[in-house]
Amino acid sequence: MTYPIQRSDEEWKALLTAKEAEPMAFHVTRQAFTERPYTGKYEQVWSDGSYHCICCGNHLFDSPTKFDAGCGWPSFYEAIPGAIREITDTSHGMIRTETVCSQCGAHLGHVFEDGPQPTGLRYCMNSASLELKPQ
Repeated sequence: MTYPIQRSDEEWKALLTAKEAEPMAFHVTRQAFTERPYTGKYEQVWSDGSYHCICCGNHLFDSPTKFDAGCGWPSFYEAIPGAIREITDTSHGMIRTETVCSQCGAHLGHVFEDGPQPTGLRYCMNSASLELKPQ
């Protein structure tokens, strides 16, 4: 799959280093790693603002859609329209829906159909893939 924003691994590493991203950011966003539950910096953050892709700055979520899913990762019930692509993920013996940034292909997390209304969705995201911009 191709994305509008393309960079080499070295360029992504340099960009994330310049942003002072979490140490796991490259592994999470470019290699689809998952941070351990309850360890991400945004898991219990409830500040007003908007959440963006740490790699390219694409606006992904607004803070009013964030909720405490009790799963150990920041969770949202609604994404910004067109901000995320969904890909079938059959790794680890499961069938899940992976979420990636529509602009740069960064791995964000997964989406599940066990969230609250009005959407019934739970976008379960890795903090290392996000950047919170305060309002």
